[in-house]
Amino acid sequence: MKIRIRRNWQRFTLPARAFHLLGLFLLRRPFGQQIALFCRAVASVFSKNRNLKTDSRNIIMQTFFTAVEIFPILFIVATLFGTIVIIEVISMMSKIGFADFVGSMIVVVIIRELGPILTAFLIAGRSGSSLTTYIGSMVINSEVDALATMGVNPIRFLVMPSLIGGCIAMFIMNIFFSASAIFAGYLVTKGAIIITGNMMNIQLTWSYLSTEILNAITLTDFIFTILKPLAFGAIITTNACYQALNIQRDVRQVPKAVSRSVIKSFLYVVVADVILSIFYFVDYMNNLSTLI
Repeated sequence: MKIRIRRNWQRFTLPARAFHLLGLFLLRRPFGQQIALFCRAVASVFSKNRNLKTDSRNIIMQTFFTAVEIFPILFIVATLFGTIVIIEVISMMSKIGFADFVGSMIVVVIIRELGPILTAFLIAGRSGSSLTTYIGSMVINSEVDALATMGVNPIRFLVMPSLIGGCIAMFIMNIFFSASAIFAGYLVTKGAIIITGNMMNIQLTWSYLSTEILNAITLTDFIFTILKPLAFGAIITTNACYQALNIQRDVRQVPKAVSRSVIKSFLYVVVADVILSIFYFVDYMNNLSTLI
């Protein structure tokens, strides 16, 4: 048997051997196993024994659980965040003489970078941890094994609806976060100006703010407004499901799995944001050259 394996191995070309070894290396690591879980969840959508009615109901329930129930806290955080950004950007840009770049700074801070990250953090801390607890409890109570015994694919029944629902919810909540940060942030800032008698010495109108933001938004911003939330949603839900499915049969391991899920989701989201933000660097350099 060993001799035959060696002969078959020698038939592979050098690139094929390299990819084979790379695949084995990744599958022995948690990150590679999460990629495999994501691929299996996506592949399960096209399985022959699918039930569109059940899948649609599970996806809608997961979207509702992830998006609707987190909206109040997300709206509060977005409003306070948008207020701080608007006040700081307008006051700072006016002092240094770059009032024409107010819209660009707000787009960069709220729409491009911190808006999607803060939305992902809120969903990972609330919905991702709850998903890990839910599936982890099913693993401990042998409910996942019972699904497999009854012929139900646990990945299709648990992971796939969570993945799709998480991506949809992340996309919707990212738009709500950016819109709330801009609109509600403007209203709070305007109210603070009126109450304090403009002690901050800020000249702010909705026509000025909306015009600056619309002039600063580019096609790349629209593309990454779709791409970033989908990537973050897939990362959070896949990581949460992976941590839950690999939990040990001990109730005391559930809190540990939840903490690993949240912490690693934060880490993966930041790394993914850095990788995706590389495409913005050329634009940043061009804007810097125009300023100089």
